[in-house]
Parts: sequence; structure tokens; C-alpha cells
Amino acid sequence: MNAKQESEKLMRAVLPLAEKMLRRYGEFYPYGGYMKLDGTIVDVGAGDPDIEHPKSKDLIYILRSSFREMASANQCRAVAVVFNVAVSLPDSNRKSDAIQVCVEHADGYSAEVFFPYQMIGREIVCEKTFAQAAKHDIFGPS
Repeated sequence: MNAKQESEKLMRAVLPLAEKMLRRYGEFYPYGGYMKLDGTIVDVGAGDPDIEHPKSKDLIYILRSSFREMASANQCRAVAVVFNVAVSLPDSNRKSDAIQVCVEHADGYSAEVFFPYQMIGREIVCEKTFAQAAKHDIFGPS
């Protein structure tokens, strides 16, 4: 598999938790996952034991910092950070809630993938997924 394929494999592995949490609670805290050098995927949560309801941006910072340390120690091939956002939909003036997955691979691939959705009761109604290139800041400049 190439870097994009491995990143997509990681993304497909971590995405279902966000969907499950949205169905159950209507929200979720940021979390992530990484691919070990042998291809094994590991789920990762973040938290601050001193704060009952941490801010999402703080959890994202903790995840990214942890992944940078792992990358510099050559302990992973790819990482993913998953969080909820409000995003402007392409070709529209409309905004939507979306699950955002930021994936980055040691071989230089990085992307932000958006899964827009609406909650109708406890069901998730998905809209068209879209993606864009992202900064390569976990594994360093490409």
C-alpha cells in the first residue's frame, strides 16, 4: 500500500467511533489513532485529569503533541485526529456539522477529510464527503 492508501485505511478504522458517539450522545470529544510500523492500528484518546469538560482545541493539541513525539521516535507510520466541526459546504453558501479527520503519513501524504452530516433524532444523515490537502506538521515538512 502507498501512503494515501494506508492513511485511508487508518481513517476508515477510526471513523466509526465518531459515528457511534454521535448516535448515542449527539457529540464526541476529539480522539485519534495511529498506524504502527507493522501496520497495526491503535486507537488513542486524550484527556486532562484535572478538567472535567476539557475544550476540544486543548484535546487536539494534546493528541498532535503526542503524535509528534511518536513520529520523532519513529514509532508510527500514519496518524489521524478526529473531531467535530462546523464547515462551509463546497459549492454552497450553507454550513453543516461535520466529522473532520486529519490524516498524515510519514511518507508525505496529509489530508483533511470532512464528513458533513445532520442529526435527525439519533440517526446520522450523511452529506457528500470532501477533502483538501493539509499541513504536514506531525512528521515534519514534506
